[in-house]
Amino acid sequence: MEYYFAPMEGVTGAIFRRVHHRYFPETDCYYMPFLSPTQDHVFTPRELRNVLPEYNQGFRAVPQLMTKNAQDFCWAAQALFDLGYEEVNLNLGCPSGTVTAKGKGAGMLADPEGLERFLDEVFSHLPGKVSIKTRLGMESPEEFPRLLEIFSRYPVSLLIIHPRVRQDFYREPVRMDSFAWAVDHYSGALCYNGGLRTASDCTRLCRQFPQVERLMLGQGLLANPALIRQAKGGPGASLEELQAYHQELYQAYLEAFGSQKNTVYHMKELWHYLSQLFVGSEKAMKQIRKASDCAGYESGVAAMFRLPRKEEI
Repeated sequence: MEYYFAPMEGVTGAIFRRVHHRYFPETDCYYMPFLSPTQDHVFTPRELRNVLPEYNQGFRAVPQLMTKNAQDFCWAAQALFDLGYEEVNLNLGCPSGTVTAKGKGAGMLADPEGLERFLDEVFSHLPGKVSIKTRLGMESPEEFPRLLEIFSRYPVSLLIIHPRVRQDFYREPVRMDSFAWAVDHYSGALCYNGGLRTASDCTRLCRQFPQVERLMLGQGLLANPALIRQAKGGPGASLEELQAYHQELYQAYLEAFGSQKNTVYHMKELWHYLSQLFVGSEKAMKQIRKASDCAGYESGVAAMFRLPRKEEI
């Protein structure tokens, strides 16, 4: 079984990937948060700091693109292939209202004919691997058979299915019956993504779908950075590992941002997930959320690390 880290906008950037992999190297691949190529056909300095190979050495990483314009996608994908990447990923899963209103992300699923034209152009021009991360549709899983039939026409290197529709966002339960239908009706390579928060969840899904050889983890892996190690039969994270992992990430952000405010902001986002490892974390988490500088933040983190940890989250 291969385990992939899902792209999480604003969280799993290049700095995060490097630090996470140093402490928890069991992750087989990191999918990068999406880039949105424009008609200017230029990567910004900020985008380059995320995707240049020198910032992603020592582990496999796959850039993700989100656009409804096939020419822009082809330009960006070719530029990434020229940098040495073997695969690029198309985002058809982002449920954000500002994204879908522009017909991007999961919004592309509402127009199957337009999606087909997009894929026609992409797969007729690009020489490298193109994978797709998708939801089941915009409003109803009844949209999915048509979409899966479209995907089946192209040499998609990997189809990553998040079995929710856009209207579900991340709140509603995953629709396992739809994923089971895909397993039975799609002949290409599949990856499951959605709702895997514990090693037991991973084990259960592997038993249910033994023919699926890839799992993608997101929020569960942010909450428990050793989750893939546990899913592969290893131990959970020790307190010393968690403290060292946190400290290196914290210091790396301080150096990169040169700002206490920006660093604390980024670390708060991580603690939204990481706090789930600790019993009775509400008070310490409140202190972290209120922090506006390093002193307040570090005090809250120290209080968090004094708490007992949950056996499984």
